[in-house]
Amino acid sequence: MSVEQRLKDLGIVLPKPMDTGHLPFDLVRIDGTHLYLSGHVPTDADGKMSKALGKVGAEIDPEQANQIARQVGLGLIASIKASIGNLDRVASWLKVFGMVNTAPGFNQLPGVINGCSDLILEVFGPEVGAHSRSAVGMAELPFNVPVEIEAEVRIKL
Repeated sequence: MSVEQRLKDLGIVLPKPMDTGHLPFDLVRIDGTHLYLSGHVPTDADGKMSKALGKVGAEIDPEQANQIARQVGLGLIASIKASIGNLDRVASWLKVFGMVNTAPGFNQLPGVINGCSDLILEVFGPEVGAHSRSAVGMAELPFNVPVEIEAEVRIKL
């Protein structure tokens, strides 16, 4: 089954890719069969930064943060699609690096980033979607977003 069909079957509609304005870097960088995705923040359907802001463990609870990480994952997938056209060209997810804007003492970081990892496995299946991962806490993230995630993906030429 194609990834596009799986998205339809799951009722998932991808957002527009993240609106980066005039930032001095590429959102997606391709080097041969490697696709490097810059840090993505939570966005709405139009690719604009979402309004859920704050520290996880204070303003944002862990369950909400998990859903925000899923939302970031949707943005990552949207960026891949915009960059290579066909999501079936994804050969494997290699690495997910999840950063959580944490309140002091909050340490449930893996559960937050599971929102993104679970989405990837759901959409791409275990063979393509399996990936290595880090989930780290940060004192601050840009614009006070609760979650930022970057990734590396191998693609088919």
